[in-house]
Order: sequence, then structure tokens, then C-alpha cells
Amino acid sequence: MAGYQRKTALTPKEVLEKADQVIPEIVGLTRSKATTHEASFSGDEGTVTLSAHRHGPYTDVVASTDRLRTSRLDYEIQKFLNLLPYEPGDPGDPSAPETS
Repeated sequence: MAGYQRKTALTPKEVLEKADQVIPEIVGLTRSKATTHEASFSGDEGTVTLSAHRHGPYTDVVASTDRLRTSRLDYEIQKFLNLLPYEPGDPGDPSAPETS
């Protein structure tokens, strides 16, 4: 019902690996299926499907949920997408300190 998109410097594999680490922890979902470019996570909060496809130096990440934009799942998925570094060398996490 809701969809979100983010461009990142990570590869599709790195995006899905980060999703495997972060999404179960922050939302309590478990991965229900995966391919090399897509993964679905499901649980009590709902279901989210992530797809990641490389286009030149960037990967387009699309997250689709089965909840309304005001749900906890949607809020947490938006936070997850903001963790992905936009540019090479970007820490991705806005709260992370910058390093020189």
C-alpha cells in the first residue's frame, strides 16, 4: 500500500545484507523469501518487500509495504532507507559522526 525509494552507493547484495541485519532488529520481521535482487520480510507488523537494482554507480532500492504510511512498519522502513549511504564514503546514518 505504501512505497518508498532510495538511491545508494551500496551494491544490491550489500543492501540486502544490511536489510537482513537491520530489519529483524528494528521491526521484528523475519525474511520470508529472497533472490539476488529482492527480499521480503514478514511478521506481526506486516510485510515489506525490498528490491535493489544497480544502475551505473548507484543502486535503486524500492521498499513496498502492505500497511498505511502512518504505520510503525512504514516509519521504520523509512529509517532503514536513510541508513543506506547515498555517496561512496558516506556513513549513511545521519546520526553517525563524520570522519576525516
